[in-house]
Amino acid sequence: MELISLTPTALGISALLVLLLGLLSQLLHLGIGRRMIIAASRSLVQLLLLGMVLTILFDQRNPWLIGLITLVMLSVASREVTARQKHRYVGGWGYGIGALSMMLSSFSVTLLCLLLIIRVEPWYSPQYLIPLLGMLLGNTMSGVALSLDNLSQTAWSKRGEIEARLILGAEPGEAIREIRRDALRSGLIPIINSMSVAGVVSLPGMMTGQILGGTPPLEAAKYQILILLLIAFGTGLGSIFAVYVGARRLFDERQRLRLDRLRPARD
Repeated sequence: MELISLTPTALGISALLVLLLGLLSQLLHLGIGRRMIIAASRSLVQLLLLGMVLTILFDQRNPWLIGLITLVMLSVASREVTARQKHRYVGGWGYGIGALSMMLSSFSVTLLCLLLIIRVEPWYSPQYLIPLLGMLLGNTMSGVALSLDNLSQTAWSKRGEIEARLILGAEPGEAIREIRRDALRSGLIPIINSMSVAGVVSLPGMMTGQILGGTPPLEAAKYQILILLLIAFGTGLGSIFAVYVGARRLFDERQRLRLDRLRPARD
């Protein structure tokens, strides 16, 4: 069966549904209607632009242009890790932690997949590199962001408990151990839930797209299994790095809790 091409009318109908949801949120005073419409508008523009850029990339396969696209993707994901946190790290630490955790969790795992698992020739083939990196960035970014947000919020709300442990002689790592552990759990729960219900409750996005594009269902299932396992590993790796570095940043050289290194986000 040939792939059915979507018309502007079809996309317009789906856009009206989001507008309706935004209107309902306004009527219910949820306070997210405007942000939802802005996010939907951003996704519309960004995905259409990406589609046009990828069309050019698939034709030319210019490694420098592919590298530029991956750098932009990595930069935006690094910013989004801390962009919506309730308590953000002061200065460049927030972006730095996000960038390094994204490099570790997504970029390195994507390279591992392309070079050792799928063995694409050349490894920077945009048909594989861009979708794989995008899926890993999107999913690991959410896990890392949840972990860091949980860490900073809990440390802020339990500062008295942490300082009491420090006064009693606990090392910084020991004083914040439970908070750090809970933060990691919060970041890993979404991917654990996704893997638990994949194929039973939900049909994951990559598998759905491949089936719609004409790929045999069994082959699509194999690729989806690969992606889920890579996302789980990348999310765990990135979250562990971000939480341990973020937790260490909350203390100074004299082992004092320094919550002045966080600033409450403005709504």
